Amino acid sequence: MVSRFGDALRTSALPLLAVRLTDDPLVVASVTACGYLPWLLFGLFGGAVADRVDQRRAMWLVDTARGVLVAGFALAVGLGHASVPLLVALAFSLTALQTLFDNAATALLPSLVEGGALGSANARLMTGQQLAGGLLAAPFVPLLLSAGAFTPFATDAGSYLVAAALVASLRIRPPEREPRAAGSTLRSEVGAGLRALGRDRVLRAVCLATLLCNIGMGALIATLALHVTRWLDAGDTGYVAAMTAYSAGSLAGGFVAQRIARRTGRVRALLLGCAVQTGSLLLVGSVRHVAALVAGMALLGAMNMVWNVNQVTLMQQRSPESMVGRIAAAFRTVSVSGAPLGAFLGGAVAGLCGLNGPALLAAVLFASAVAALIPARAPDVSAVVPENGGATAHPGR
Repeated sequence: MVSRFGDALRTSALPLLAVRLTDDPLVVASVTACGYLPWLLFGLFGGAVADRVDQRRAMWLVDTARGVLVAGFALAVGLGHASVPLLVALAFSLTALQTLFDNAATALLPSLVEGGALGSANARLMTGQQLAGGLLAAPFVPLLLSAGAFTPFATDAGSYLVAAALVASLRIRPPEREPRAAGSTLRSEVGAGLRALGRDRVLRAVCLATLLCNIGMGALIATLALHVTRWLDAGDTGYVAAMTAYSAGSLAGGFVAQRIARRTGRVRALLLGCAVQTGSLLLVGSVRHVAALVAGMALLGAMNMVWNVNQVTLMQQRSPESMVGRIAAAFRTVSVSGAPLGAFLGGAVAGLCGLNGPALLAAVLFASAVAALIPARAPDVSAVVPENGGATAHPGR
């Protein structure tokens, strides 16, 4: 939560700083693009490394390194040495380190809580992150910027170091792992993670559905400002209202995600969330009124949190303990590739079909995700997929 608060300050300040340095939209967009590229380049290897090392130690070392990097950047901004190449290098480096941190965090959580509490732990973690990054950080951005362009980055650096200290303070025993086979390489271990994901019918279907949803969300988010300010003619106030509704909906979704899963099972919770999001996108894309936008975005945020909590929990529960990092990395690398693709599609559809076109495209993609999830429907019993590719029931989870 502390780190997400600092990240929200930095990600809000980076585009504003980029606009001060260049008027070229493509150059400004490249700063954002570098936030995706490391996942495609290093995400799979980050998962393999996370399965090899002490995950707690990897997390606090990564956050310490990120804190030092951002502190150095804040100093450069304060001294007037900021440049677009420096912004691009920072965005790329932080996300490259994040590929190890996020996969290690996903693999570590099951060793911190009992299996039955894993869904609740994910819900609380994600809700706290949304609260810190989605609501609490926003009012601080203009205040910090008024004190100097370097202050959001200095605050972010401090948040990384505090987060590192908190993770380092955990007193847990590293999970026991079987010795790696002689001659085992990162490449072969990455391949094992990809094969394990591909063999699991449920995770394979959820991964495809997540990819389709990410393409849709990429199309919507990339064009949302145009949708609100031009198609709805709601101005900046309407855009702020839409984003606030999404954040508020996400918080509400965090409180009900585990309750829904208990009543329906995790796969059915995903189906429900995806179906409701499809309806929300149809509402946003077809009704030309701010109230419809706000209601649709609130529902979209709530069901997105229901999706995230149950998708991550399902992946943790169905993965062998020694492969959680690699399977999570394979899942993330495949699904995250949809966001930049969706952004390009959204821009093309907005130009060809109208500014509400991306929202309707997203609705079609989310409906396709519902169809992709149907093969995953089964008696909703969590299972662990062992190294040999079979499936064994895991009692009590």
